[in-house]
Amino acid sequence: MVKYTNTNTNTMKSFNYQKICLNFLEGLPQRTANVVERRFGLNPLVGGGKRETLEMIGKSHGLTRERVRQIEKDGFFEIRSHIEEHQDISQNFKRILKSFGNFKEEKSFFASLTEEKFQNHIFFLLTIYNDFQRIPESKSLRSFWTIDKNSAVLAKKIIKQTIGYLEKQKEPMALKKFFNLQELGKPVRNFKGEEKLKKKNISNQFFQSSIEISKEIQKSPSGLYGLKNWLEINPRGIKDRAYLVLKEEKTPLHFRRVADLIEKLPFPSLKIIQIATVHNELIKDGRFVLVGRGLYALKEWGYEQGAVKDVIIEILKGSKIPLFKKEILNKVLKKRFVKGNTVLLNLNNKNYFFKDDEGRYKIREA
Repeated sequence: MVKYTNTNTNTMKSFNYQKICLNFLEGLPQRTANVVERRFGLNPLVGGGKRETLEMIGKSHGLTRERVRQIEKDGFFEIRSHIEEHQDISQNFKRILKSFGNFKEEKSFFASLTEEKFQNHIFFLLTIYNDFQRIPESKSLRSFWTIDKNSAVLAKKIIKQTIGYLEKQKEPMALKKFFNLQELGKPVRNFKGEEKLKKKNISNQFFQSSIEISKEIQKSPSGLYGLKNWLEINPRGIKDRAYLVLKEEKTPLHFRRVADLIEKLPFPSLKIIQIATVHNELIKDGRFVLVGRGLYALKEWGYEQGAVKDVIIEILKGSKIPLFKKEILNKVLKKRFVKGNTVLLNLNNKNYFFKDDEGRYKIREA
């Protein structure tokens, strides 16, 4: 019933999953085979190869949902009575899951086995064998398959600790660095029945599979891991991407240059980046400061909003004593990319500043 071709690479085998599934269905009554085939989307010519609900199948056969469910159950009983002689498929799935640490996120697992158009067949085969358990998707975890029901418990502990560490560090990190952290040997607080997570008992593969099933921890295109709401992981629109560009370059940039660098970021591309749009977004966002003609810096670098006059006022307010012209000039140039003469012209505005007898400047009181 089941045929496969040996690829001559040690024990690795390549299976024709579509043909295997069809062979399993051959001995079933026609209606039963049709129900199972449609429930798992095994025929790409029927419904585009998509899985159908009990209700959809029932309508086409004039049957109730419960009757379709019973037919499916009968079909599974018949199929499972023949699978003992075909344990090579099951053993292959087990071997692959063991290489991942005994469990694997569903999409990644299927992708490691075959191309997308045959992944429904993998789902069907895993379902008919009793050796595999599917943990369905939840609010915090992606769906995954396992050969060890205890995997989920330990994986949740690892995820909880890693999230805690990320919240503490506040920056994305490489997966290998996470795995090597001593913090992973400490227990998770307030977790009932907690046992210490000792690195010697956790393989790198198990750790990676654990992180992979978490919805809270995600991998950036650059290969670093962080929390899903971090802009380094999931930047939202042009503003976040502009922030990443400036943070990476660590120096003020002209908005045209920012636009160029946004297009080179390793995230899924946006629509065509309009230079004017980038400029408008930078103006409106408080994270950015216009420090020169078209030049923008990050406010977190110490730059402040306002004209040169306002910068001088803030500098003098922050000083306990009046300042000389050169002192003011040096401080302003650290906050604005402007010509020295521009600073001096503003400083000579007698409506705001005056010079004492020692040549130092103060703010003119209203």
